[in-house]
Order: sequence, then C-alpha cells, then structure tokens
Amino acid sequence: MNYLWGCMIVIGVVFAAFNGTLPEVTEAAIGSAKEAVALCITMMGIMSFWVGIMRIAEHAGIVRGAARRMTPFLRFLFPGIPKEHPANEFIAANMIANVFGLGWAATPAGLKAMEELAKLEAERGNPEYLTESGNVSVSPGKRQGDTGKSRGMNPLAAGGKTGRVASNEMCTFLILNISSLQLIPVNMIAYRQQYGSVNPAGIIAPAIVATFVSTAVAVVYCKVKDRRRRA
Repeated sequence: MNYLWGCMIVIGVVFAAFNGTLPEVTEAAIGSAKEAVALCITMMGIMSFWVGIMRIAEHAGIVRGAARRMTPFLRFLFPGIPKEHPANEFIAANMIANVFGLGWAATPAGLKAMEELAKLEAERGNPEYLTESGNVSVSPGKRQGDTGKSRGMNPLAAGGKTGRVASNEMCTFLILNISSLQLIPVNMIAYRQQYGSVNPAGIIAPAIVATFVSTAVAVVYCKVKDRRRRA
C-alpha cells in the first residue's frame, strides 16, 4: 500500500506539473489537511461520547443484562460456547455496540471476546493454544519464553506463518462483525453532517436494510459451513 500511495502521489504531482496545475494541487492538499483535522475533532467528540456511554452501561450492568437476554440468540449462533463462559458477555457487548454503529466502542469488546475464545480452545485441550507449561498461548505461533526463530513454534509456523487455526466460534464471530447489523450508523451520520448533508440521518433506513441482509446471509453461511464441518 505504501508503494501504491507513493506512486499515486508522484504521478499526480508530475501530471500537475506538465499541465500547469501545481497551485491547484497545493491548495487541494492544504484544504484536505484542514478538512481532515476538522473531521478528526468531530469524530473524536462523537467517539468519546458513545464509548463513555458504553462504559457506563457496562459498569451499570446493562451490558450484562442485555447479554442474558441475548442468550437464546447467542446459543443459536455459538452452540459450542458454555452458557456461563465470559466470552458470551464480550460477544454480546460487541454486537450491541455494532448494532448502534459504534465500531470503535465494539473493538475492545471484540478483542476481549477473541481472547476468551482462545482460552476456551485451551480449555478444550487444543495444543495450538497452549504453551509448554499448559497455559494459554498469548502470541500466535510462538510460545511464552521462546526467543528462537523456530523454537516453540507450531508445525505450520516454521515458514513464518502462524500455526494456530481459528476455531469455528472465532470464524463465526469474525463474519458477524464484518456483516455488522446496524440500526443507527453513527459514523455515516457524522460524516454526512460534517460535509453538509441536508438530511444526515437519511442513511438510517437503507443502512438497516443493507446490514440486515448482510447479517442474515452471514448467519446462513456460518450455519451451512458448521453443518458441513460436523458432517
């Protein structure tokens, strides 16, 4: 990507030089930088507000209560996760944040959910997720306490590739994150407002339809793949 962007910048400057439009390119660069700073400040305020709301909901027990109410849905999506496993709460928090279009607030919960799912694989005795001492492996393909290039690596990790394979629950969780049903696309509304849209919230209905379809397809895909894997 660095080479791609570098080539695009060089080509743009050379083209502008040959066409005598370097002043316009300079003005566009300065104007875009100014817009980028303004957009960052706007998004920082929105992000801080909603992340704070999520933290308050978490400490007030609202997220935990929502996770309990989502239990039937989570059991349908993740039948292999034990009912009282901590991963359920983090998965629920991640889904709630995504539904409200709070991708940045969903990220910490998503990372914690992946950590708990890795611990679950270790509890199941999956050697790819265990260190030599029997603890959960922290970094993919490398065990704690190992400093050599291949010492302690899983069999598939010798060529620089990770030897850990994502579990069925991890794949399902990732696919659902990508599809991401959203009721209120906060990011898009903020972008539209920043750039002068007459109706920033006009994106809500199309976003609900599009993300509902993508999430439904994701659920069907996960269930089909899971059934084939079990067959």
